[in-house]
Amino acid sequence: MPNLPPSSSALLTSPAFHTVEGAYTALLQLVSKEPERRIDARGNTGREVLGVSFRLPDPRQRLPYLAERKVNPVFQYAGALWHLAGRRDLEMIGYYAPSMRASSTDGVHLGGSAYGHTLFGLGGGSQSPFDRVIDLLLDESDSKRGYLPVFSTTELADRSNPDVACLAGLHLLPREGRLHMICNMRATNLDYGLLSNVFACTMIQEYAAIQLGLDLGGYTHIIGSAHVNDYNAARVHRVLSEAASRQPLRFPFPSMPEDTTAATIADLLTHEEALRTNELRYTVEHIQTRLGLAPYWQQMVMLFELQRQIQHDQVAAVDPALLHALDPGLRWLMARKWSACAAATAEDPQ
Repeated sequence: MPNLPPSSSALLTSPAFHTVEGAYTALLQLVSKEPERRIDARGNTGREVLGVSFRLPDPRQRLPYLAERKVNPVFQYAGALWHLAGRRDLEMIGYYAPSMRASSTDGVHLGGSAYGHTLFGLGGGSQSPFDRVIDLLLDESDSKRGYLPVFSTTELADRSNPDVACLAGLHLLPREGRLHMICNMRATNLDYGLLSNVFACTMIQEYAAIQLGLDLGGYTHIIGSAHVNDYNAARVHRVLSEAASRQPLRFPFPSMPEDTTAATIADLLTHEEALRTNELRYTVEHIQTRLGLAPYWQQMVMLFELQRQIQHDQVAAVDPALLHALDPGLRWLMARKWSACAAATAEDPQ
């Protein structure tokens, strides 16, 4: 007689976390303290665990609040917008993350890490893969076919390729009025890539749910090789020490507006470019009353204006009114990421 599990509990799905911070610190703890093996891939030594996963019942809880990690919400939003627009240019994303320039083979474009280009780009056709899957799911309830592949073995044709896609694909699953999504990653540097991957992918999930007229469902993240490189070990130790020393901070994260479309993304890109290139500067009043954007998207533009002040004006303290207009969680993150924001927070009488 075959060996059977003692109960269905032996086949439970991935562990669930209230926030991405909980999943992040749990995975850091697992891989740094209980690794399955040591690895040395292309000179990057580290510790690894194979085949890990977790769930976020509320994918909007996509930001961690850890002083030692100093997540940059400007980059998180810019990256999500870059992916939703189907772009792969360095001109935009390199402004927010200069280190990504090292992954470009031509100094102009990115390859596998520009997975939004694979998902939302036309690729010579008349419809993007994302739009084809949305059309499918609009017609087929409970469909299992809504899979969007990203990684391609053609990326391995050049062994020196510095930018092979870490994202294998996204699986969209509409069930009982909610859109669930499973994200399959071939590999993830937990300290460096996990947080930006989850932020962008859950934004794509929420955007897809709106296009389908569905509520946001759960998010499942699966990683083939979950690893921590040795050069990140010191920060990982500090992050875990901080997480163990206090209760997690919780800030509300609003819902994406139900009228969000591709035109919304295009409008946001116009404002992003004007601020990134320092052609315009915005006040709080201008953003809130003259751009015609929902409050949700106003927050993104405020972050881009703060980045403009830091990058172009090189101010000792950013506009405190602008910083105060941010949602509390974003304000907390900005004050810990940038000294100019911390100075403005200290000066703000409110």
